[in-house]
Amino acid sequence: MKPPAMCPVCGEEVSPNAKACRECGADERSGWKEDAHVYDGLDLPDEAWADDESYNHRAPGLSLGWQIVAGLVFLAMIWWVIQGIF
Repeated sequence: MKPPAMCPVCGEEVSPNAKACRECGADERSGWKEDAHVYDGLDLPDEAWADDESYNHRAPGLSLGWQIVAGLVFLAMIWWVIQGIF
């Protein structure tokens, strides 16, 4: 089977005598079909890969307010344990 002009997997140009796509390795068994001349890949614009500036890049973890609440709860639990022992 003659390879398609454009790889149906990655969209790169394929030479007429190629056994497989030079870019992704697709061949007759893995991706060249009778309708291989139709490229069905997803062509996203470069802007689709840019970081969204509106995204909040906060570090994971608890905020200061929740850390204080957690510390107070911890201290209260320790106080209850000490009161129960003595």
